[in-house]
Amino acid sequence: MIEARYTPALLLASLLLGGCSTAQAPDIAGPQLPLIVAHRGGTADFPENTLLAIQNALHHNVDMLWLTVQLSRDDVPVLYRPADLSANTQGSGAVAEKTWVQLQQLNAGWQFKQAAADGRVTFPYRTQAVALPSLQQALAAIPANTPIILDMKALPAAPQAAAVARVLEQHHAWNRVWIYSTDVSYQQAFAQYPKARLFESRDQTRERLANVALANSCKPPPQPGGWVAFEYQRTVDVVETFTLGEARSAVNAKLWTPQAVDCFRANGESNILAIGVNNDDDYRAAACLKLDAVLVDSPRKMAAVKQRLERPLRCR
Repeated sequence: MIEARYTPALLLASLLLGGCSTAQAPDIAGPQLPLIVAHRGGTADFPENTLLAIQNALHHNVDMLWLTVQLSRDDVPVLYRPADLSANTQGSGAVAEKTWVQLQQLNAGWQFKQAAADGRVTFPYRTQAVALPSLQQALAAIPANTPIILDMKALPAAPQAAAVARVLEQHHAWNRVWIYSTDVSYQQAFAQYPKARLFESRDQTRERLANVALANSCKPPPQPGGWVAFEYQRTVDVVETFTLGEARSAVNAKLWTPQAVDCFRANGESNILAIGVNNDDDYRAAACLKLDAVLVDSPRKMAAVKQRLERPLRCR
């Protein structure tokens, strides 16, 4: 959740009305629809951040893969997102507490569940284990022409950046990869690697989106040719401060508006990735905004959504 301390009237008017323009947008007949990026390989379809998820995402013709990296105790970059191994596996503790050999004994699909139409829940991978892969194994399994976004989670940043850089250098994979993190320390950690391609820091993206929404102001846009990423919609906590207290209201804000897109592209083409696009309506909206890519949880579902989207688009 994002907390914003602004004048409530301005905030609500900007965020609620920003995505509700009454002007009729033209039909869009151009060939390019937003690229499909498989979130952790496809968290809704298969155990996340596994070779199984990656293979099935590729089967559904995703355009890019988003994978989360952490570092083992013996400095092996592995694909795993949660802070504790108990979230996805039968183990417990942090990835950084285990060696690569120990991590290979875990089942990354242990907690993955499926719900049947009758409501019955099953755990299909408890009887067919799925291994935690290393970054090296993932690179070997992914075609060289499929771009990869590596999401860096664990701290401190410097050791993980160094370990990831070694793998990318060994496999000549720098040109296949973009680096993303919600923590600005990764921007600093990767700055010493000239081949590293980094998303704009989330802090900069958030600040620019907030200024467009709240102040109708476009801060200096990002450098052309790079990537930025932020949620398509996000809960914002509006805080009004009084002399003797405060009041809060939760707002479901859609921050990617036509005005925001224009701001981000004011210096030239900037690639925009909208996080959390998982249904027909949101994908259509992303297409109408001419966003470059969307991060999806189910490549299987969203590939079908993209395929059946009629052209020309009716945008309103």
